[in-house]
Amino acid sequence: MTRLVLLSGWGCDARIWQPLAEHWPDGVSVSAPDWPGYGGRAPLVPPDCLDALAEAMARELPTDAVWVGWSLGGLLAGALLARLPAPRALILLGMGAHFCDPEGVSRAELTAFRRAFARDPEATLAHFQRWQLGGEPSPRDAHRRLRTLLNGGPPADPATLAAGLEWLETLDLASALAGAGCPVIRISGANDPLQAPAAIARADHRLEQAGHCPMLSRPAALAEALATLAAAPHRAPAAPTAEACP
Repeated sequence: MTRLVLLSGWGCDARIWQPLAEHWPDGVSVSAPDWPGYGGRAPLVPPDCLDALAEAMARELPTDAVWVGWSLGGLLAGALLARLPAPRALILLGMGAHFCDPEGVSRAELTAFRRAFARDPEATLAHFQRWQLGGEPSPRDAHRRLRTLLNGGPPADPATLAAGLEWLETLDLASALAGAGCPVIRISGANDPLQAPAAIARADHRLEQAGHCPMLSRPAALAEALATLAAAPHRAPAAPTAEACP
């Protein structure tokens, strides 16, 4: 049995993973816990303490599972490697050792985004949700799916969202990943608008015809890739592989 723990990114709770539910192959067990401050879960006080985050998530991040962190979820999962026992493997989806990159989302852009969020959190979150979908084959369809999934549920805690933007700007996992104590595998959408082209090229596996949110545009292909890589993480490709599209 391959056990996966799916960790969502900034502004999205665990419902973002629902499109994958019908595509998991036999022999895969999946859980998708919410981060504190998301999905009605109580936020941390203060919301930006990684030690407190590790304590809150410890029971939901077991060592016999493969952690799959999407976007900010990958950044946080990587940061928790220094605070929790290592999993069987860590899969980073749409994320590398850091978020900001002059060829992707620059630090200046993220600083401006944080200022906009402080002025109008709701409008800025809505803008980000559209922005991250720009690389999907049909951004409008993907946005419609995202709204269907997330509308009507408890909103994310504003202070938790602000802390997440700070983490996106400041966290660097280079040292943590180098000494991870488990395989670290990177998956990127080939058209991810939030990642630098060089970062996409260095990914261990690329999903063609997908951007930052392949769970919305290509759920079957993403589920297959996650299940395959998680089943034998020590045999993950040494050179980037591209998933073939029909």
